[in-house]
Amino acid sequence: MSTLLLALTAGAVIGLALGALGGGGSVLAVPALIYLLGFTPAAATTASLIIVAATSATALYRHATSGNVRWKTGALFAAAGIPPAIAAAALSTRVPEAVLTAAFAVIAALAALAMFKPRSAERQPRPVRPAHAAGAGAGLGAVTGFLGVGGGFLAVPALVTVLGLRMRTAVGTSLLAITVNSLAALTARAGTHTPLHWAVIAPFTGAAILGAWDGKRLAARVSGPALQRTFATVLLAVAALMLADVLH
Repeated sequence: MSTLLLALTAGAVIGLALGALGGGGSVLAVPALIYLLGFTPAAATTASLIIVAATSATALYRHATSGNVRWKTGALFAAAGIPPAIAAAALSTRVPEAVLTAAFAVIAALAALAMFKPRSAERQPRPVRPAHAAGAGAGLGAVTGFLGVGGGFLAVPALVTVLGLRMRTAVGTSLLAITVNSLAALTARAGTHTPLHWAVIAPFTGAAILGAWDGKRLAARVSGPALQRTFATVLLAVAALMLADVLH
C-alpha cells in the first residue's frame, strides 16, 4: 500500500475516533505514524500534535453546535494545563524514547481500565468544582507535553469521573482541552528542529478532519456506555502493542 493511501486511511480512522469519542486521536496517530509510515518517535509525536490540533478543532465545532460543550469548565480545564504542558514538553527532550513509549503505553492502559467502569448515561450532572477542574487539567497538560499527545484518552475519563459530566458532554468538552493543550505542546516543541514530512502530514490531517465530521454523526447514533467501552477497548489494544514493542 502506498504511503499516501496509508496516510489517508490512518487519518480517517483517527478522525472518526476524535469525532465520535472525543479522544484517542493521538494514541492512535502516534503508533500509526511510527509503524505504518516510518516516522521516528520524536517526529511522530510532533506530527500527531499538528494532526490532532486541527482535527480536534473541527470536531469541537460540530459538538458545540449540538450543545455538547461546557465552555466554562472546558476553558478552566484547558487553561490549567498550558503551563504544565510547556514545562513537560521541555523535560521530555531529555528522556530516552523507549521510556516515553513505555510511559505512553502504561498511562493509556490505566485510562482504558478506568473507562470500563460502568456509568449510567442518564445520571444527573453534579456542579463542577473549579479546584477539581484545574487540578485535573494541570495533570492532563503535563501528560500532553511530556508524551506529545493531545490527551483525549485522559481528558474524557477525567471529565466523567472527576468532574461528573455525562459521557456525551465530556466528549465535546474534552475537544476544547485537546485543541488548547496540543497547541501549547507544539509551541514548546517549535525549537527542537524535528523534521516534519508535510507530504504525509497534510493528507493525514485532511482525512482526519473529514473523518471527524462522520465521527460526530456516529456519536449521535451510539449510546454513551457503548462509546465508553469502544474507547476503552481501542486504548487497551494500542497500549499492548506499544508495550510489547518496547519489551522486544
